[in-house]
Amino acid sequence: MIMSVGIDISKDWLDVGCYPAEPGGPGARRFANDDAGHAALIAWLAGLDGPDDAPAPVFFEATGAYHRALARALEGAAWPFRKVNPRQARSFARSLGPARAKTDRIDAVMLARMGHVLGLPPDEPQGEKQGDLSALVAARQALVKDRNAVLARRATTGHALVLSQLDRRKAMIEADIAEIDAALAALVRSDEDLRTREAILVSIPGLAAISATTILAEMPELGTIGNRQAAALAGVAPITRSSGQWRGRGFIGGGRAALRRALYMPALVAARFNPDLRATYRRLVAAGKPKKLALVAVMRKLIVLANVLLRDGRKWAPHA
Repeated sequence: MIMSVGIDISKDWLDVGCYPAEPGGPGARRFANDDAGHAALIAWLAGLDGPDDAPAPVFFEATGAYHRALARALEGAAWPFRKVNPRQARSFARSLGPARAKTDRIDAVMLARMGHVLGLPPDEPQGEKQGDLSALVAARQALVKDRNAVLARRATTGHALVLSQLDRRKAMIEADIAEIDAALAALVRSDEDLRTREAILVSIPGLAAISATTILAEMPELGTIGNRQAAALAGVAPITRSSGQWRGRGFIGGGRAALRRALYMPALVAARFNPDLRATYRRLVAAGKPKKLALVAVMRKLIVLANVLLRDGRKWAPHA
């Protein structure tokens, strides 16, 4: 039986647990969350099974900046791993019954058990270019958030000194954003696959280069999955609520929030300038649907359209 390994990731440590736990088997371990710790972890993983056995899959929660270096190290060692949605992990933990204790090591064993019981397949390797793209997009999103905070503070103050400081900070942030935009453009130009995929996405009316690179960074599997899965991963698939004769109001939720935010502005533009999506938006509004619901429908059609075009390797063209 192949053992599963769970890792609870924090800023400084990697707490490791295994499932199923066998008498005399490997117990809980802790490694530093740095380059040396990653190398020690991979060496330890290599010693779990014999040379003829399949490698033990690794499962950990997506924790933003704290998990990226570990993911790069595992991918460099060609070790199978799966990033687990934290919400899904919490739901699985609750399904096991009330827990009397909660520690990092207990969470690590729970992640290993989750991957083992559900038979979660490993993530597809992203490659160095994809990792750099994700890192740059994440940095840009953080800078945009900082700029919005500066603008909000500027709108609520009238002191000349504070206004001067905020203006300097805004100029610095915008310079950093421009530098990252240039790096993103150079990265896309340097990779044929990224360049081709971006060209397909920007051919869709409403999608600009920054939106296209954000989509490629947040959903690298786009074009290789089904349309329903693409909509669900973006968090724009409608979730129905009904029981017996009761019919509740549907809603959207889950998915990748950063991707959903990246689709909002392109959907606004597409609802005005993309002939097909504009027709969808107007039809729903004319039927009495709220404008916000109609816009979410445009977001869903936008990500599904992108998925189809990337799958077929063709650019957008208007219907006859």
